[in-house]
Amino acid sequence: MKALRNFLDKIKPSFEKGGRFEMFHSTFEAFETLMFVPDKVTTQGSHIRDAMDMKRAMIIVVFALVPATLFGIWNIGYQHFLAAGEEPGFWSTFLFGLWKYLPLLVVSYVVGLGIEFMFAQLRGHEVNEGFLVTGFLIPLIVPVDIPLWMLALAVAFAVIIGKEVFGGTGMNILNPALTARAFLFFSYPAWMSGDQVWVAGLKHGLQAVDGFSGATPLAEAAAGKIEHLPSAMQMFLGTIPGSVGETSTLAILLGALFLIYTGIGSWKIMVSAFAGGLVMGLILNLFAVNPYMEVPAWEHLLLGGFAFGMVFMATDPVTAAQTETGKWIYGFLAGLLAILIRVLNPAYPEGVMLAILLMNVFAPLIDHYVIEANIKRRLKRAKVTAQ
Repeated sequence: MKALRNFLDKIKPSFEKGGRFEMFHSTFEAFETLMFVPDKVTTQGSHIRDAMDMKRAMIIVVFALVPATLFGIWNIGYQHFLAAGEEPGFWSTFLFGLWKYLPLLVVSYVVGLGIEFMFAQLRGHEVNEGFLVTGFLIPLIVPVDIPLWMLALAVAFAVIIGKEVFGGTGMNILNPALTARAFLFFSYPAWMSGDQVWVAGLKHGLQAVDGFSGATPLAEAAAGKIEHLPSAMQMFLGTIPGSVGETSTLAILLGALFLIYTGIGSWKIMVSAFAGGLVMGLILNLFAVNPYMEVPAWEHLLLGGFAFGMVFMATDPVTAAQTETGKWIYGFLAGLLAILIRVLNPAYPEGVMLAILLMNVFAPLIDHYVIEANIKRRLKRAKVTAQ
């Protein structure tokens, strides 16, 4: 690392004001601060020094995503060979999944970071760090065989319309990764739904063996075929068709524990979101006027992208509620609405995306009323004390 630091110090003057490559200062600064904590300090006023800057926080989230990513890569190969009726070894399965996943990741980062760098250069600002996580999230929430040009278009839409038009990282009101998924879902529904999009090869002519459909558990439940649902253990481990990173609740929970331990993710939002989903599931179980409403409430927490969304997207510090009480309300409503939309809308069996995006919009309102309530309570207490 010392050699790298010396090399960066040697070329740094060329990228500073008056240097040969002054126009690329933002790009150089982005790479430098990705590897080393910035040496900038405040010179006046009270301040707090902390090595945990935005890039370090984003990298921790990426680390938390690693278990779900590694399992998702293996599951891509597992589902493909299961559909083909083959039983290769672990490494053949994993390498096939890696071969299918890497293009998604490369396209996501190349397009997203390219746009981020362009906006930073045009504005003369530092490159925002937020896409370190967004670029990692997007490939995990899309079907594995989605055309790369569609993915590139969705990433560009999410970065430009979902974030940059609001002023960049920290100013957006919607989660960029979910914005990309919403764009794909409403623009290209044939590639975001159905039984053939979740298993590599089925959309491109792979002949599945008898008995394999490629349908996700959510699709089966929405069709009223709850008897066809995988076992709870299969759904918990994640050996089911689905988006790359969303199938394994176990891997997602490992990431959640890491986020909570490091203090990066809000445990209040996570706990309240799962509580909200469980409560709505129990309410639906009480009425149970159709087979989907008969699905045990706790199983809804294992289905689809519920766990992934509530752990990695609902907790986005930019678009989530900021007040402590607001986090409880925000998370609970996100979980509750996700299950409500999922079950009561037969044309849209997964409600997590819409629930979180809706709560992103209402998060500032929740914080506003929480703060107003605190002010009124303190004023009332002050009046009582004065008397």
